[in-house]
Amino acid sequence: MTKPAPPVQISLLQSRAFPTRSEAMANLDRQIALAAAAGSRIICTQELCLEEYFCRRQDPGFFNLAEAIPGPLTEHYSRLARQHAVVLVLSLFEKCAPGLYYNTAVILDADGAMLGKYRKMHIPQDPGFEEKFYFAPGDLGFQSFTTAYGRIGVIICWDQWFPESARLTALKGAELILCPTAIGGLESEGPALAALQRSAWQNVQRAHAVANGCYYAAVNRTGREGETSFWGSSFCCDFYGEFLARGSEQEPEMVTARCDFAALEEHRRMWPFFRDRRIDAYSHISRRFDA
Repeated sequence: MTKPAPPVQISLLQSRAFPTRSEAMANLDRQIALAAAAGSRIICTQELCLEEYFCRRQDPGFFNLAEAIPGPLTEHYSRLARQHAVVLVLSLFEKCAPGLYYNTAVILDADGAMLGKYRKMHIPQDPGFEEKFYFAPGDLGFQSFTTAYGRIGVIICWDQWFPESARLTALKGAELILCPTAIGGLESEGPALAALQRSAWQNVQRAHAVANGCYYAAVNRTGREGETSFWGSSFCCDFYGEFLARGSEQEPEMVTARCDFAALEEHRRMWPFFRDRRIDAYSHISRRFDA
């Protein structure tokens, strides 16, 4: 009989924006080293972790922030992943070709190998979140990645509101879904609405964990940028939707939790949602609306 793998510790790096990329990288490098020293084996950043949230406005100059993937940035963090023997999930601004850019997460294994990348599928367009100006919709589909420490999947921010994102990622085999995020409230909306939106943001993602029988972790930024106050609150929850760890609303911090994939296997045997799916009855889900 195969011996169950021990629980895996993960760290979510909730951070603020920095004035320069070099400062952001220096901070991220320190946080990765600290997380690894504390025993974390899977480490995930917030959305667009090395930049301010530039999508608050439309400015063609921000396209200069984008980097090729793979490229110098991923080479640097591949070395760090190998040095610390950790899996890194990094949310970056990807330049694919002239005029073609993506909001992309890179998955680096504990030996430094780049396992792949996920390109954000759902792109929002709202006041203060002008993402359609910058990003093409992802073209790589929903995926999972077999890492040294477990099978993980990644979705990004606006994807988190769509049950299909988490479902298809789980159906690819993900036992832990990680969601780098940049979400907060606009000053004009007021604190009461921001609190309701924050609660909805947590609730919908906790439901993804329950419905898919998996661990789920969301990594948000914090601090104020322009008219937006990012509300932090990064968290990891288990397959019952129970919080394993939660971050503060206002302070940068490392949020750490333990994921027991052997316990997840036992849970899925008792709550076999994948077994009981009526795949013969779901064809209309591919329609925009079906009244």
